[in-house]
Amino acid sequence: MSDFEKIQLPEVGKIIVVASGKGGVGKSTITANLAVALARQGFRVALVDADIYGPSIPRMFGIEDELPDVTHFGDQELMFPIERYGVKIISAGFFVGKNQGLIWRGPLAAKALTQLFENTTWGEIDYMLVDFPPGTGDIQLSTVQNLNINGSIIVTTPQEIALNDARKAASLFTNEGIGVPVLGVVENMSWFTPKEHPEEQYFLFGQGGGEVLAAELGTPLLGRIPLVAGVGEAAEMGLSVFNQSDKYIIQAFEKIAEQIVDTVPA
Repeated sequence: MSDFEKIQLPEVGKIIVVASGKGGVGKSTITANLAVALARQGFRVALVDADIYGPSIPRMFGIEDELPDVTHFGDQELMFPIERYGVKIISAGFFVGKNQGLIWRGPLAAKALTQLFENTTWGEIDYMLVDFPPGTGDIQLSTVQNLNINGSIIVTTPQEIALNDARKAASLFTNEGIGVPVLGVVENMSWFTPKEHPEEQYFLFGQGGGEVLAAELGTPLLGRIPLVAGVGEAAEMGLSVFNQSDKYIIQAFEKIAEQIVDTVPA
């Protein structure tokens, strides 16, 4: 496939990638809960776990022990995504053992990811979210070249070292010849509030970094998600933030979803 030959997904409406410059900023958690938020608003949503080397989406949705149905159409294998919370999900993690790591080189991993997009029977989809691996390697570059992507979201934490990496991630989309719009920035782990003192905020990782990055990129700060133990615990149990009672977190994801819909209508 040449750099200019796009993968055709005729049943898929808008494709939005979620990226970060480094691991550990909660990008997959943001992607998973944003997908659920969109589905709760009545949209038909798909989620592609593009982190070939470290897929975490199946665990976050509580479906890591499931295996997608596969059928044959001529000499082609077609996969059917697994649906959870109204989101259709495909991930390399479904086809790899929990303790088995992939050792593919970049081009082979990129080819495997292409197959996840092309060989999955999606049905009608309004929004497809793509959870990118951290960084700006072969997988990310091949995906932005070969898909008709409508926008990207950059996830960062407030501290300067995370911002530096997030700038590099954003540069992949703003690079001449790529031209994928950056729809906005989500700042994760913005502050910590103890349950016993809900009026208090502790800025453990600095303050205002998401705003700075958004201003540099000329894009909105879509939301700030505080560091809440319940969010990580929910992900570990295969639950979304909508299964727990923190109203601020729920409203934050609903607001981010609404802004995405306003910017990129289905």
